[in-house]
Amino acid sequence: MSKKALIAMSGGVDSAVAAYLMTERGYDCIGVTMKLFQSENAGMTDASNTCCSLEDVEDAKSVARALGIPHYVFNFSERFEKEVIERFVRSYENGATPNPCIDCNRHLKFDALYQRARELGCDCVATGHYARIEYDKSSGRYLLKKALDLNKDQSYVLYSLTQEQLEHTVFPLGELTKSEVRSIAQRKGFVNYAKRDSQDICFVNGRDYAAFIEKYTGKSYPEGDFIDRDGKVLGKHKGIIRYTIGQRKGLGLAFGEPMYVCAVDPSGNTVTLGREEELFSKELRASDVNLISLPKITGSLRVQAKTRYSQKQQWAIASQPFEDELHIVFDNPQRAITKGQALVLYDDDTVLGGGKIL
Repeated sequence: MSKKALIAMSGGVDSAVAAYLMTERGYDCIGVTMKLFQSENAGMTDASNTCCSLEDVEDAKSVARALGIPHYVFNFSERFEKEVIERFVRSYENGATPNPCIDCNRHLKFDALYQRARELGCDCVATGHYARIEYDKSSGRYLLKKALDLNKDQSYVLYSLTQEQLEHTVFPLGELTKSEVRSIAQRKGFVNYAKRDSQDICFVNGRDYAAFIEKYTGKSYPEGDFIDRDGKVLGKHKGIIRYTIGQRKGLGLAFGEPMYVCAVDPSGNTVTLGREEELFSKELRASDVNLISLPKITGSLRVQAKTRYSQKQQWAIASQPFEDELHIVFDNPQRAITKGQALVLYDDDTVLGGGKIL
């Protein structure tokens, strides 16, 4: 009796090829597209560039039809609004910079969708993520590893996966390059073989996050003071939701030298500006901890760490003073460590785990 797999099909080329590869492995597959939000509820008038567009659903259906597998649309919009959109808004209101893709993976793709897969009697969930999963017999743990195509590796946004989820997840693209994936899709005649990858946050039109937040909440965020490290007032800002650590553009002030956002304080409604050298720090704390390759960090552990998706791994010493807190000391000062972003720890190509930067 063949194993049964639920395939998360976004309408893009990656999930299409993932579905094909799972059928080739002999799985009895069900294709599923998640409806994550109503565009009007997210303050949007045009969803044509999002993962929830009608075009995306039709592309996923077309691929499923070509593969001879059933396809369904599951409505997770209420869960998405609560776990992703509302977290996104609260983060900016609290002076943090969120990563909604991580929240979506954690709460939707590998929680809500995984639970639905179990209800349907599926053995696993397969997605088009570029990462690998291996079982380590010596530790008895499932490991999350980088994709072989390091230019497409998505292990950073998957650090929250639990042992149970890893056991029942398959990443068919983990050992392929993007060009190989497109080649497979073209050879199979999939309608989306040349479809461009989505780049921006799916529920925000363009990159104006502040405009989205204001429209979504119906609130306006008051002006406040730009200050320097000594508390000297430098000018007026236009609401703290418009600023993130390391930002230089859009300040609306002229100085004799480049100035950057160094801190955002929602309680005082201030934004601290400073020179670029003031952006660097060697230490951070992170909470909401999830460890993968080991149950806990005892003492000090030599690691490589990333504090943003596109960053190269940096050498550091990690400790876990409390069950839900990590403390990291980098060998070299890091630029613009940002509250709300993810800290992810690596041992070469293996994800040790991570947390949310405090």
